[in-house]
Amino acid sequence: MTHLQTIKTGVCLTALLSGSAAFADVTAQEVWENWKSSLEIYGAEGVSIGSEDIGSGTVTVTDLSLSMDDGDTAVAANMGNITFTENGDGTVDIAMSENYPVSITSSDGSTADITVTNSGLSMTASGSPAAISYEIAADKYSITLDNLTSNGQAITEDVRFVANDIAGNYVVTDGDIRNMTYALQMASMDLLVDFQEPGTDNVVLVSGKINGLFADASIDLPEGMDFSDPDTVDFTGFALTANYGLADGSYIFDMNVDEDKFAGSASSGATAVDLSFDADGFGYDVLTNDIALDVVVPNVPIPGMELPFNITLAEYGIGFDMPLSKTEEPTEFAFGLNFTDLTINDEIWAMGDPSGALPRDPITLKLDLTGTTKLFFDVLDPAQADAMAMADVPGELHSLALNELLVSAAGAKLDGTGAFTFDNSDMTTIPDIPRPEGSATLNLEGANKLIDTLIAMGLLPQDQAMGARMMMGMFARTVGDDQLSTTLEVNAEGHVIANGQRIR
Repeated sequence: MTHLQTIKTGVCLTALLSGSAAFADVTAQEVWENWKSSLEIYGAEGVSIGSEDIGSGTVTVTDLSLSMDDGDTAVAANMGNITFTENGDGTVDIAMSENYPVSITSSDGSTADITVTNSGLSMTASGSPAAISYEIAADKYSITLDNLTSNGQAITEDVRFVANDIAGNYVVTDGDIRNMTYALQMASMDLLVDFQEPGTDNVVLVSGKINGLFADASIDLPEGMDFSDPDTVDFTGFALTANYGLADGSYIFDMNVDEDKFAGSASSGATAVDLSFDADGFGYDVLTNDIALDVVVPNVPIPGMELPFNITLAEYGIGFDMPLSKTEEPTEFAFGLNFTDLTINDEIWAMGDPSGALPRDPITLKLDLTGTTKLFFDVLDPAQADAMAMADVPGELHSLALNELLVSAAGAKLDGTGAFTFDNSDMTTIPDIPRPEGSATLNLEGANKLIDTLIAMGLLPQDQAMGARMMMGMFARTVGDDQLSTTLEVNAEGHVIANGQRIR
């Protein structure tokens, strides 16, 4: 259930941090009343207001504080003073304090004090009470860690995140379900993380710059939704879809942790993240291009030596789409991995292959799975958590498709596709397994040459190599020079057939 708590906590913290964007209306007083209504997501104990001064065309709010506690981590922010001023043309300017504190306390006693600062911030609301649009801009928006403690000890640190040249639009549409849509861009972000553990030589230093950040999202919030207790949040009607990304990033680091030292640099190209979440499902997909990592590790492979790690990756991606609610009919799911053209420097290859016998071609791993399943429980319902944890299985698998499999390394390549359905009413044809039906085709190239090389290197004994070749001969047919192919089928009677020959 750890991943589920992470999802809930992440949604709650997102709500807290997004609270700094006010909701506006035609008049300043209507702006403030609308905003107070939106703050209900923090619960009755999560909002504190020092005072409200309602004047002619203005509202001034002092000492506005927001807080949230999920039992493991408590976050509190004092937003300071906020002023809503009518411009006389149907728009409202919103002015906020240039900085405000945020405190974080964990259940183990660790604490962090943070300051959020804006420079040149402007926010103007326009539109109608039913659909309010905000134009937002800022020269800088920074988050600075002021104090950090762990186990009662203060940790020496310098942690800063600074976003530069921010611009965007934010739209709020009211109703029984409030919709918030935003599109933000940042020219760049500078970051610095510098930790020194008290009484030790342990140091963590990371510095970097990210360019071309953007964020687009749409959030549906049902009326009366309360995030004050993440374990009891009712997500009915809630929906989040978002797309985040950046143009490129570069970083340097120097670390000494328990006498393990390493330093280097890293960079990446364009990155895109797609996220979706509601009561019925959770989806996540990330793709990053042109990753490079250069690290020097001392005392490897022997004391006194330094070993360079130079790694590049053309593409890195991971994605999944998983159902979260009980349904009468099967629901779709998906999972994917993408490691394209991984290259490793010769010094690393030489640790396992000093003679250069293995081809050092780029390594690729791709996997694309989709299918359908039926859950027996609503994953986000705390009342069903214990029953789900005690169940033998949380649901049924109804279909599975291998849309793509590609493994390419050391001169060999394996690829395949296939699809199967599963009859959950038949657990006897193949004992304890829903009866499968379908087929998969696998193609293998360069396997015999790779086996010969591994034998010559002394990494694969002859008897094991013979066993591997016998297995390939039993289940595959030769289709070319060192090229094998096999089609595995399972029919309606539960028979397993390989290349037309029944083997079960």
